[in-house]
Amino acid sequence: MSAPNLGRALVLESPVATPDGAGGFSTTWTALGTHWAAIDARSGQERLGALGPSGEVRLRITLRAAPFGTDRRPRPGQRFVEGLRIYRILSVAEADAQGRYLDCTAEEELPA
Repeated sequence: MSAPNLGRALVLESPVATPDGAGGFSTTWTALGTHWAAIDARSGQERLGALGPSGEVRLRITLRAAPFGTDRRPRPGQRFVEGLRIYRILSVAEADAQGRYLDCTAEEELPA
């Protein structure tokens, strides 16, 4: 595997359940750090939703590896933020046999 071009700064965020004062919880996001990454579109599909057709694109986000158990290692359920763009992390796997890089499968969240 050749070294990827890690030219995009992504902020890794983790969800935090916060009491909403009415017996429930709302989700807030806490920044865990910035990763330099490469983003590649992998596959896409069109879906018919309640408001009409919508698109879904899976992305591969490649970044330098971090050890298991550290806050710097992404996990499913977390997200990357790049300006106004949000990438929801679906899975994380080693990208190479030496464990130097990670590949995250993600979907871009569209603003509501």
